[in-house]
Amino acid sequence: MTTTRFRIGTRGSPLALWQAHTVRDLLIARHGLTQDDIEIVDVKTTGDKVTDRRLAEIGGKGLFTKELETALDAGTVDCAVHSLKDVPTFLPDGMVLAAYLEREDPRDALIAGPVRSLEDLPAGARLGTASMRREAIVRSLRPDIDVVLLRGNVGTRLKKVADGEIDAAILAHAGLIRLGISEPVSAVLDPDRFLPAVGQGIVAVEIRADDHRARDLVSAIDVPASAAAARAERAFLATLDGSCQSPISGHATLDADALAFTGWLMTHDGTERGEASEGGSASDPEAVGKAAAERILSGANARLLAVLED
Repeated sequence: MTTTRFRIGTRGSPLALWQAHTVRDLLIARHGLTQDDIEIVDVKTTGDKVTDRRLAEIGGKGLFTKELETALDAGTVDCAVHSLKDVPTFLPDGMVLAAYLEREDPRDALIAGPVRSLEDLPAGARLGTASMRREAIVRSLRPDIDVVLLRGNVGTRLKKVADGEIDAAILAHAGLIRLGISEPVSAVLDPDRFLPAVGQGIVAVEIRADDHRARDLVSAIDVPASAAAARAERAFLATLDGSCQSPISGHATLDADALAFTGWLMTHDGTERGEASEGGSASDPEAVGKAAAERILSGANARLLAVLED
């Protein structure tokens, strides 16, 4: 590379660093670069520093991205690497998502020691999660389970189960796969019963919209199938105007140029659910996600609509 080093901004957790190194390696392979051409910059985020409260209580999903976007806007980094499910519905002005990597397994995984399924957990078991979506689904399937707050990086959450502080936890299977962790997984949860989060399993790369050098570099590692799924899922979320405080699930799959999408909106206690499935062309994924959201909104009762106003 004849110009200055390309700087990749990332959080400092093991999973975030894995994602950043993967982006670096893809850029090297695609453009014939060397490791000296690319620098990985560790950016501390509020979401990593404050781990004793729900994200919704301290500012939402943006706490994992705000400092990265500040660095991006200031020119301290040239791109920011995110787990897409952590990216807020609407980006700051002047920022765009320029690449979506190959999607890993989007399903959720149950970590429960010797217990092999959600159904086999005893009544009163303490299951940890910080996700409103996961909590609502668990409450719908197992209202006799005690859902407790669990935050921290993957290792921290796994240790709390292993040490017996809690009986079980639910994590994204993609993160476990990427970190090479398989032994603690009790079960991978069926998406028909436990629909994944919007963007789960996809790594996204954010750049400044006017940075043509970054766009040229990053767009070359974009995976069109991942991009189509991401755009459908995020259009669903945007149409609902959902946030991390809303128990919303959305998952798109592709078969050639055909895109299929399923979305859920749930009450926090899991007792009510609005759902919709839509199909369409992968060339217009936003239309599919938007149509599903509009169907849910048109049929939603007052309790479901109130979730979106929280």
